[in-house]
Amino acid sequence: MTAGPPLAGWLQRHGRIALWLGLCWVLAESPQAWAQSAAVLQARHGALQDKLASNAFQRPLVLESSEASSGLKGDIYARIDQPFTMLAAALGTGSHWCDILILHLNVSQCRFSGAAPNETLQLAIGSKYDRPLEQAYRLTFAYRLVAAQPDYLHVSLTADEGPLDTRDYRITLEVVALDARRSFLHLSYAYDYGAAARLAMQGYLATLGRDKVGFSVIGRKLDGQPQFIGSTRGVVERNTMRYYLAIEAYLGALTLPRAQQFERRLADWHSGVERYPLQLHELERDEYLALKRAQVQRQQAAGG
Repeated sequence: MTAGPPLAGWLQRHGRIALWLGLCWVLAESPQAWAQSAAVLQARHGALQDKLASNAFQRPLVLESSEASSGLKGDIYARIDQPFTMLAAALGTGSHWCDILILHLNVSQCRFSGAAPNETLQLAIGSKYDRPLEQAYRLTFAYRLVAAQPDYLHVSLTADEGPLDTRDYRITLEVVALDARRSFLHLSYAYDYGAAARLAMQGYLATLGRDKVGFSVIGRKLDGQPQFIGSTRGVVERNTMRYYLAIEAYLGALTLPRAQQFERRLADWHSGVERYPLQLHELERDEYLALKRAQVQRQQAAGG
């Protein structure tokens, strides 16, 4: 399969970036460390072959989660039918991440500022309904391009403090080239929490979140249907998937003219969510589109 006209056009428009990615990489770690990290991710791809080939998502995607005494972590591994150069140019640029994160239902604003190595993304975290920004929680991520090689990318977003006694947020992205057409992506989303956050989460899971579930199957019901994990691991699995779908929607729109990309991202993110209504359905399509259009218009009017 060769690059069709849309992909070829994208590569032509971004030729200088692609050349830089291939020939002049910023040195954040030693070449030996890069090679080891790329090899580890390649090995992970090999170890997950069976799960990537057959799973409940009906596509090459694996989701894992874990819970410690004071922290949660979700991991997604996915094989993507897009060339590594395209992914690296898009995801290895800090300013592009606001276009990704704003797709998440609960991110009502994202502002990028600074220059390497002091780039930041300032997020306003709100509800699924449009509320004044003064009512949103603030979360500031430090963006770091950890490693960039012709066949391997590693990006890190970290925030020391979050809302409601949460802390140490980590969004980690790794991508490795599989061949000229395909890439393998690893997204990790994790955070820690204290006693107040634990109590707040318990209250949520006992009331508004009592019927919400994640993706991991922990057993079978009497009728043979899968029993999905609930509790806090269900929470982190849902959010990890939402962030992955935002990355997927962003990448999928890159070959379109710039003026058409935003609307395609919105449509694709909502379509992605609705593939898993039991876990992720929150708003109808028109509600979500109206919400995000209003939020982005407000941000643009404020100079964001």
